[in-house]
Amino acid sequence: MRNWLLPENLEDILPPQAQRVDGMRAKLLELFRVHGYELVIPPLLEYMESLLTGTGHDLDLRTFKLVDQLSGRMMGVRADITPQVARIDAHLLNRKGVTRLCYAGSVLLTRPRGLDSTREPLQVGAEIYGHSGIESDLEIQQLLAESLAAAGVSEARLDIGHVAVFRSICRRGGVGADLESDLYEVLQGKDMPALRSATKALSKTTRGALLALPELYGDGAVIERARRTLPKYPEIDRALRDLKALSRAGRIPVSVDLADLRGYHYHSGVVFAAYAPGIASAVALGGRYDEVGKAFGRARPATGFSMDLRDLERVAPSQNGPAPRSRDSDTETARCGRDRRGPAARTRVGAPGTRMRSRAREARRQVGREKTRLATRWARTS
Repeated sequence: MRNWLLPENLEDILPPQAQRVDGMRAKLLELFRVHGYELVIPPLLEYMESLLTGTGHDLDLRTFKLVDQLSGRMMGVRADITPQVARIDAHLLNRKGVTRLCYAGSVLLTRPRGLDSTREPLQVGAEIYGHSGIESDLEIQQLLAESLAAAGVSEARLDIGHVAVFRSICRRGGVGADLESDLYEVLQGKDMPALRSATKALSKTTRGALLALPELYGDGAVIERARRTLPKYPEIDRALRDLKALSRAGRIPVSVDLADLRGYHYHSGVVFAAYAPGIASAVALGGRYDEVGKAFGRARPATGFSMDLRDLERVAPSQNGPAPRSRDSDTETARCGRDRRGPAARTRVGAPGTRMRSRAREARRQVGREKTRLATRWARTS
């Protein structure tokens, strides 16, 4: 076994990719700062009780665990920075009004989210705490659109949903916790035969609503179709109003998917995912998670989004362009006798590499002339 091999789905970031990723990180954090978001830097490790509070079972499975050699307590390597930021807002800042926070850092996953995904995403994101209205959801959605544009991601689209629709159908239909979990898995896979089988024992109203959810996907017209199809529950009516407002205010194309239950055990309202050409998985995830602050002992409405800088760099390499070449790299190229730049750059008069090669040739000529002069002088004195 070669000792220098890295574990599966972990990789180094090399130049010039590293320079592009770092530049993208700086640009996004500056964008957040301009919009009033304050930067926080949580630790990479925390005790498990704090790290997984209010996050559900999914994050527990994705978290690397170890024993603290000082205290003997179980610790975890963060798999998501968002719960840490919620803890900071609830316990350290302890503000009463609206708080806007942002962050950037590595997270570590036991398993990758997709076949071509890394287990060490470079997560960057923004969160709003203390506001429960649709206005904060709109602000986060608009900030996400600006962030994708700043990162050079073009032709992005946004899928939005609302977990309150599925949750209210289950609660009012008397669906037990085990069956609700099974229905969640089936809806995530859009498995209609399994959904029909799992809903046979439910009431006609509940079964009809659940069977309709996978079909309620598309543009804003889906919302009106959902009003006609789904039960007239107040929770569903509020969720559809929110989705209508968000679908009309987006700066990028928006699709509605009422069967999208991503983060169901974590989110409490609107959920969304941004997609871009060139990558199968979402380049950004977000939504409302009002219950997490309550789990930390201080109920605080919250909404936000996060992105992986590695994914953003993969999606928009041509828009960002190659990393700027420093003078040192040109000097090193000339010193090694190789130049991988294009013909135009190699032949450009006055380019740094050209000047260095000219100086090297002149130095060799001077050494040759000096050798000839010394040889002639030695012959004369012999």
